[in-house]
Amino acid sequence: MRRLRACLGAAAAVGLAAAGTTALVAGSASGATSALSNRWYAAAPYLMPLDNDPPDPAAIMDATGLKAFQLAFVLAPNGGGCSPTWGGTAAVSSDTAVQSVVNTIRAKGGDVSVSIGGYGGTKLGQVCSDAAATAAAYQQVITKYGLHAIDFDLEEPEYENTAAIKNEIGAAKILQQNNPGLYVSVTTAGTADGTGWFGKQMLLEAKSQGFAPNNFSIMPFDGGFNGAASQTSALTNFNQILQSTFGWDQATAYAHEGFSGMNGRSDTGEYFTQTDFQTVLDYATSHNMDRFTFWSLNRDRQCTPADNGGRTSGTCSSVAQNSWDFAKYSVKFAGVTPPTSTPTPTPTPPGTGCKPAWSSTAVYTTGNEVSYNQHNWKAKWWTQNETPVASDWGVWQDEGAC
Repeated sequence: MRRLRACLGAAAAVGLAAAGTTALVAGSASGATSALSNRWYAAAPYLMPLDNDPPDPAAIMDATGLKAFQLAFVLAPNGGGCSPTWGGTAAVSSDTAVQSVVNTIRAKGGDVSVSIGGYGGTKLGQVCSDAAATAAAYQQVITKYGLHAIDFDLEEPEYENTAAIKNEIGAAKILQQNNPGLYVSVTTAGTADGTGWFGKQMLLEAKSQGFAPNNFSIMPFDGGFNGAASQTSALTNFNQILQSTFGWDQATAYAHEGFSGMNGRSDTGEYFTQTDFQTVLDYATSHNMDRFTFWSLNRDRQCTPADNGGRTSGTCSSVAQNSWDFAKYSVKFAGVTPPTSTPTPTPTPPGTGCKPAWSSTAVYTTGNEVSYNQHNWKAKWWTQNETPVASDWGVWQDEGAC
């Protein structure tokens, strides 16, 4: 349910396709003409490209081997209308900022999916007149960015609106038909028994329309969960719901099932550590599930000690970690071994009296000394990934040239 996004952000059955590639070729401003394997789109973690202190996707790719990103969220305009925007405020039609992020990722051999909906803001399914109009709005996004994948994040409060969900599911089906090879995921709330009443109604709507996406993913957090065991139990229960709803056998249901977690401290104070992610990853791979993702890359970094464990943040996890620890589980799900070390910092010239070179990934505490731009610097308090610059109020004290 990801309530955090509302307050911190701008608000055909198919089997497992671990090695297959999509056939979609679409034009875009960046000229993208090829797709990654479905497995990568299934492993793409969420990234808010315009809010919550967006991290550099190129740096994440270098550090982890990640290739795919789930960009969030496309909504209706805050002022009304059936046209796509980023967060309700930035029109997709005139966007250059997100396009720049997409270009950066593709230049390094990666790609993106776009997520529509989420917890906050007004959804296009709520305001567009019917499924065709809703699909036309989303088609603008697919065409603009040359997408090979799209995610329908259907949760509170939209999934309590029967007409809106009919529009969204209908739109998803239209897009699937009109864009051959498009990877489509549908994400909804998770509960201990799999998903709640509204989630089950959404599945029944999909069945009534004859729509089967690549996967239906649940978010087993913000609902009284406590670690990996409660999440894998919910995934088992959700599998049974998929079987009973669509008449699938267990293996087919797992091949249409996905997990969307929340790294670190959830909105309701639950905690999910790296160990929990590994346990759920083992469950997902051993059951041949289709998708493993999480919310979010913006949060996949260490908080300051004062914040760890004390609050839920949109820009850090509130658990002890190295930057991009959780992204590496998505990389493993995609079938790749993540790098085991980060690039070595450029050494300072010998014999100049310079301290060890500053590293963006290292943690420094009071009194630690580093060199940067031919100056030595001393940390005034705990810091990570704060570039040394001269400032009365900054974390670093300039000790002069070296």
